[in-house]
Amino acid sequence: MGRKNLKIFLKGANISILGAGSWGTTLAVMLSERHNIKLWEFDKTQCEKIIKERENKKFLPGIKIPENIFISNNIEEVLNGTEIVLFVIPSHTIRKTAGKIKQYLKNKLIVSASKGLEAKNMKRMSEVLFEETGNKNIFIISGPSHAEEVSRKHPTTVVISSFAKDKEKMEYLQRIFITEYFRVYTNEDIIGVELGGALKNIIAIAAGISDGMGFGSNTKAALMTRGIAEIQRIGVKLGAKKETFAGLAGIGDLITTCISKYSRNRYVGEQLGKGRKLKEILKNMIMVAEGVKTTSAAYRLAKRLNVSMPITEEVYKILYKNKSARNAVFTLMLREPKPEIWGI
Repeated sequence: MGRKNLKIFLKGANISILGAGSWGTTLAVMLSERHNIKLWEFDKTQCEKIIKERENKKFLPGIKIPENIFISNNIEEVLNGTEIVLFVIPSHTIRKTAGKIKQYLKNKLIVSASKGLEAKNMKRMSEVLFEETGNKNIFIISGPSHAEEVSRKHPTTVVISSFAKDKEKMEYLQRIFITEYFRVYTNEDIIGVELGGALKNIIAIAAGISDGMGFGSNTKAALMTRGIAEIQRIGVKLGAKKETFAGLAGIGDLITTCISKYSRNRYVGEQLGKGRKLKEILKNMIMVAEGVKTTSAAYRLAKRLNVSMPITEEVYKILYKNKSARNAVFTLMLREPKPEIWGI
């Protein structure tokens, strides 16, 4: 690969990464090629294993963690002397974590790589972080980016967006993250970027249910196409740009999550489609399927805004109301006929 564009890369930033799951570990390894990285793991035993083995065998087996990455269970130690703080923890833990460390987040650039809606308040992660810290320097990175592939340097493209619509800082972070195998675009529509990243997990659960029931490509194509349509509807209602959902944070992330063998949300759906119970599925998973909690938040948000989200509604009823997947299919297929494009 040619290196004519080395000037696009920035070097030497001090970055703290909160969360040593598969994605947090992947970002730490990737960013350590050019930057100074500190990685926080909340579980002391797991942290000690990672330090000793220089490998995250629990979440990212087979990927060596360079010696220049500082790893600690002490969050204050990890945050000391940093300029960029990257949240890569489950979305339902962000409010509590940010609230505890808000004194360390003043004047920092805060980047969230977590995808989800807060179940209780139906808030996006940028809103949660702003409420807890008062810091407007909040950015979201999102797109089709499974850790297992990025960690093996498979070419990947994502977008970064700014809560304060700060173009200069957004472009600075774009250059911080970009590598020869990880391309970053900017997108000023943070509402669309966050909603696309969160809500596609619901459609991925539906796609997994389809797989588990033995359906084929026709069904999955229908779910992805109609799924992005309902994500777009609620997104536009909340102030997002329609075009965002045709991009990486929208249909791009949706496609990957619906078809990938690495998708935790698709896996949950597949097991449901095979007849297993949700509690049993989640009990045996070591990673978090964000779509489960997000489905509840999105369902209630759609009802509050009077936005039609039929796939989301049926996934909600399967997850929380014990509706059978087969009956949910009948409900979707036998709805009142209507035009594909609303308004025509």
